[in-house]
Amino acid sequence: MTGNPLSRRDLVRGAVFLGVGAATGGLSLAGPPPALAAPDDAALAVPVPTIASCATWGARAPGSLSVISSSPDKIVIHHTAGANSTNYTQAHAFAMARSIQNFHMDGNGWSDSGQHFTISRGGYVMEGRHNSLSRLRAGSGMVVGAHCPGQNDKGIGIENEGTYTSATPPAALWDSLVQFCAYICDQYGIAASRIYGHRDYVATACPGNVLYGMLPQLRADVADALTGGGTPPPTFSAIVDNTTSGRFTASANWLTSSYSTERYGADYRYANPAAISDVAYYQVAIPAEGSYRIDAWYPGIAGYNTATPYIVVAKGGNQTVVVDQSTGGGAWRTLGTFTLTAGDKNVVGVSRWSGASGYVIADAIRVTRV
Repeated sequence: MTGNPLSRRDLVRGAVFLGVGAATGGLSLAGPPPALAAPDDAALAVPVPTIASCATWGARAPGSLSVISSSPDKIVIHHTAGANSTNYTQAHAFAMARSIQNFHMDGNGWSDSGQHFTISRGGYVMEGRHNSLSRLRAGSGMVVGAHCPGQNDKGIGIENEGTYTSATPPAALWDSLVQFCAYICDQYGIAASRIYGHRDYVATACPGNVLYGMLPQLRADVADALTGGGTPPPTFSAIVDNTTSGRFTASANWLTSSYSTERYGADYRYANPAAISDVAYYQVAIPAEGSYRIDAWYPGIAGYNTATPYIVVAKGGNQTVVVDQSTGGGAWRTLGTFTLTAGDKNVVGVSRWSGASGYVIADAIRVTRV
């Protein structure tokens, strides 16, 4: 990209990093290192955020870490599942970062903090795992994390302080998250659409229903920060679990179990097959008519129903997809892509009307606009 006009990012390359490489601790207000101070091939679109290095917040020396040459292709959003503190100071943020590292190293037996970066409720952005910041600044390679099985060498993990199952992140945290994600996307060439939640890959409540529900807005805000406006409508993705309040309905015939470790979330529902109309429904607020991919999650256990009907309430009428729930569980399984109309309504159902034996399962579904 040599010779391109200077972008907004080029004009703010002098933005401050906190203590990068400061072996003695304390704050260093020096700008980017000389190698990055005047790039001739980086027409960068977003400002460089202020980031506190491990040395700045007082991290312990790590154990053995693996730095790889391949670059990440996504961002994975987490919440710490800790207290929603009203202490928004830098001192609190740094103490929180130390507490996470101690827990991950002493409690989990990991070599360092599992996540690559952490954002406090006061909006302070901190390096989590050693070497994450140097790789990010270089825009190539990454240190292998320990934040999401299967994605530790592919996704940058960001922990957001607090619990967001029902609470909304503070504005300071949100603003920092948007700016920081935009910077990561710009450095690594990651599309804003490739920002995901922890629960997209693992059966977990993380990053909480509220923050997870805000990910479409995060993608839109990051895209806007990358382009300066004029972005297309944001993508839409929603997950409804059998425990999602007000979004899952089933009769008393659908019992609850936590038997299988392949479940999504805390538990799942099961029922005997029967030649009756007794559908467990998932309600989703579809923002606009369009094409949506629908995925199902269920625990695949031998003995579960081999011909479970999933009913999709599509524009042209109900469509039935039969799934063998005795295998392929513990992951998202695509039912297909369907045209859905706008509205907050039942979108997917699991029917008991099956000719096969064994429990039919209703666990979780995911709806994504494509």
